[in-house]
Amino acid sequence: MTHEEAQIRIDWLSREIERHNNLYYAEAAPQISDYEFDQLLSELQQLEMRYPDLAHPDSPTQRVGGAITKEFATVKHSTPMLSLANTYSEGEIRDFNQRIRKAVGQSPEYICELKYDGVAIGLRYSGGRLIQAVTRGDGTRGDDVTQNVKTIHSIPLRLKGDFPDEFEIRGEIFMPARSFENLNRQREIDGEPLFANPRNAAAGSLKLQDSAEVAHRKLDCFLYHLIGDLPFQNHYDNLMKAREWGFNIPLFIAKCQNIDDIMAFINEWDQERHNLPFDIDGVVIKINDYAVQEQLGFTAKSPRWAVAYKFKAERVATTLQSISFQVGRTGAVTPVANLEPVLLAGTTVKRASLHNADIIEQLAVKLGDRVYIEKGGEIIPKIVGVDFSARPSHAIDIHFPEFCPECNTQLTRNEGEAAWVCPNEDECPPQIKGKLEHFVSRKAMNIDSLGEGKTEILFEKGLVKNVADFYDLTFDKLIGLEKDYPAGDGQKARTVKFREKTVENILQAIDQSKQTPFSRVLFALGIRHVGETTAKKIVQAFGTIERLQVATVAELIVVDEIGEKIANSLTAWFARPEHKEMVERLRASGLKLNIEQNPAQKTGNKLEGNTFVVSGVFKQFSRDELKNLIEAHGGKNVSGVSAKTNYLIAGENMGPAKLEKANQLQIKIISEEEFLDLIN
Repeated sequence: MTHEEAQIRIDWLSREIERHNNLYYAEAAPQISDYEFDQLLSELQQLEMRYPDLAHPDSPTQRVGGAITKEFATVKHSTPMLSLANTYSEGEIRDFNQRIRKAVGQSPEYICELKYDGVAIGLRYSGGRLIQAVTRGDGTRGDDVTQNVKTIHSIPLRLKGDFPDEFEIRGEIFMPARSFENLNRQREIDGEPLFANPRNAAAGSLKLQDSAEVAHRKLDCFLYHLIGDLPFQNHYDNLMKAREWGFNIPLFIAKCQNIDDIMAFINEWDQERHNLPFDIDGVVIKINDYAVQEQLGFTAKSPRWAVAYKFKAERVATTLQSISFQVGRTGAVTPVANLEPVLLAGTTVKRASLHNADIIEQLAVKLGDRVYIEKGGEIIPKIVGVDFSARPSHAIDIHFPEFCPECNTQLTRNEGEAAWVCPNEDECPPQIKGKLEHFVSRKAMNIDSLGEGKTEILFEKGLVKNVADFYDLTFDKLIGLEKDYPAGDGQKARTVKFREKTVENILQAIDQSKQTPFSRVLFALGIRHVGETTAKKIVQAFGTIERLQVATVAELIVVDEIGEKIANSLTAWFARPEHKEMVERLRASGLKLNIEQNPAQKTGNKLEGNTFVVSGVFKQFSRDELKNLIEAHGGKNVSGVSAKTNYLIAGENMGPAKLEKANQLQIKIISEEEFLDLIN
């Protein structure tokens, strides 16, 4: 394929992928299968890797992420992003309408929309291309999160039709219920704190430094407000026009001529909100006509022409029947309330978290009490109070256990921590199982073939008791294993069976996990308080498992963001003989227990005098390995593109800013293969 032919094909693929993306996300009318879409995207990725200078700055491949943002620039909004005044009753809605009628002399046409529970965002477009995405912030200034927002499929990178040359559209980025449940399920496996609700999860996701992780979380966005030189003089028609341009304008919108229409819309969605796959917390009522909006103006905090009606948090009462004390991967014991089943927000609630011993004491709750249940963020049931007037004479005090409910070891509680913990981490069954599941999880060793309950089966059959046992598994040990799972809690009955292909996949994935970098191996060990980021900092500071094993608390706390709690946890973990033995078994199995970025012995000077920037994801080598090769052949690595840069080695999903700057400075852009030609 010639350079010119590649340009034509890349242009066509970019347009075609965006067209199908819009059909799927904005119009809910897909024309091709997911497989066919993935094939188009894969072809575009391959061409952009081969011809990085031809990649569009708004290429659909950016949706998979990959850019790293160390800090988010602060941007001033073109017009303030104000919040809305809240109302909570029909009377307050009527008062709002009366103020409008008094000010403008008539009752105007209103538009009712759902109030989405997410993160407000402003998107700026120029020439039909997304150029900037900014959060609400303090209403005057927000954070530039453009790279992360580009990973959201329902936000168009390039518009279609007769759009204005320059304008801004605002809306709400949110996390759908299924994405939220999947995220929290994975965080539980990884031993990370759970998000309380989808709104917090969406806000946290938008501020992640790695846009690839943002893409993985599958955020969504609804848009509902335009600013600029627009085709119509009213809100509704401009929204309908924006839908033609490719924007995900919600279908949940209605024109209302009077208060009865408004209240009918509110009452309908107060019930139907429980059937939506995302969270809403009310209804927004806006005046449709821009001239009337302009006449009414703004207060210091909110527009006078719009108001939000907030739904009341749904609360029900039920009976607390018993308490189960569950032991997690880290040994923390969590009390779970078992309730008389009750319908709440469209689902039957049987259990609710009581968090810890302090919460039980604060609520002064007893077994047999009538308790009030709410759903935090419409997802997580929680006990928020007790109906003391209904307390039965037979109510029983709740005593937090002194000993582990699983292994009978005496519980401990560290100063300043809320949780009671079972210290028997190597013998307590749920802790062992939790550590095994954490070890194989995506962010740790990524042995994905051991998901779907397979790790649990291996543990129950006695084949794995600690993580080193995974590397002793053989075909003969695995073939024919099976377990039946009964139906329950909305799950169908199923059988997990280790057939020949399953076993081959498991053994292959275990073997591939031996290439996992040292920082992820350390994280995978499940040491208390050592999360993914902490593990990276520790590995960078110590380099090898040998140095880390003998490190003192004083040496550890010198590392950035490592305090005494983490340092004490590390030293205590490595002091145990069984952990030292496990580490030795992992070393013997071939796992990477040191940083593989020690500069190689200089092997030549072919690159001497040349400066390189490495950006993107590569097929044959990691970025660190490419940097080692550069230094081994006499070259120099730098992080940013400048006039002194000689080469930009461009991988898949590289940062568009670097690519644009390299083109401006006429720096030579080469692929991984072309770099290897230089040194070979």
